[in-house]
Amino acid sequence: MPRWKDLPDGLDPQVGEFVTRLRRIVDDGGASLAALAEGTGYGKASWERYLDGRLLAPKGAVVALAEVTGTDPVPLVTLWELAERAWSRSTLRHDGATEAVLLSRARTVTAPGPGTGRPAADPPAGAARTARRPVTFLAGTLGALAVTVGAFLLTDGGPAGSGRTAAATPVPSATPARGLPPGVLCAGPGCTGRDPEETGCGGEHVTTARSVTVGAALLEVRYSDTCGAAWGRIVGAVRGDTVRVTVGRVRQTGGIADAGETIAYTPMVAVREPGEMRACAELASGQRGCA
Repeated sequence: MPRWKDLPDGLDPQVGEFVTRLRRIVDDGGASLAALAEGTGYGKASWERYLDGRLLAPKGAVVALAEVTGTDPVPLVTLWELAERAWSRSTLRHDGATEAVLLSRARTVTAPGPGTGRPAADPPAGAARTARRPVTFLAGTLGALAVTVGAFLLTDGGPAGSGRTAAATPVPSATPARGLPPGVLCAGPGCTGRDPEETGCGGEHVTTARSVTVGAALLEVRYSDTCGAAWGRIVGAVRGDTVRVTVGRVRQTGGIADAGETIAYTPMVAVREPGEMRACAELASGQRGCA
């Protein structure tokens, strides 16, 4: 059975070239996805999506891959930059097509039927008042539709979740603030409940604010000042180990579900500073610890 799936239909050629290069690097190194996840800090499920062409790898993951495989990062990052621009263009085309469909449906709803024209005589006053009601309703409908289209265009429409999150409190995505670096898709409350890797809050935009050893695992508080969010991570973990973070009443959890994985992290929680968040690990061995 081939190791890699066929790339998605319609994938931009520059993105396809980039993904093919990543696959070749991984094949030459002979590492499993589990080993790749452990070496780079990006999860196995995320690498599956990166190498299948379903999600563009963030720059931090690309640099980490170059480091663990001894690959020159400069040409690889150049390929990534070309792929990132192509990916953005494809996203804009997709969003534009969706907007056109929505607006077309709106026109169909509001367009007059054949043969409709101005009545020969003015309707009674009562009838005029009655007629204004559907017009007002249609105007409200179009306004709501415009808001929906705008929200769709400005929010992240990509897949969420890394596959290693055991449980997360569903939180509606907020519109990313303007001025965020390329590839960063959320900030503040809009990051709560979302995957830090897939929103671009990891990699070069994250630091380890606190860490503590729990048994054989390392528990970390990860903080992204760029995104205004933090999350918990355990490294060197085994199947059944879990990590949990709390900020007030908000709680997010993650854990190791598959044998061979050693890293797990929680979805993000919006914070002004990492000290607002408490992270705890509970190992399959029964050991517990917090940071």
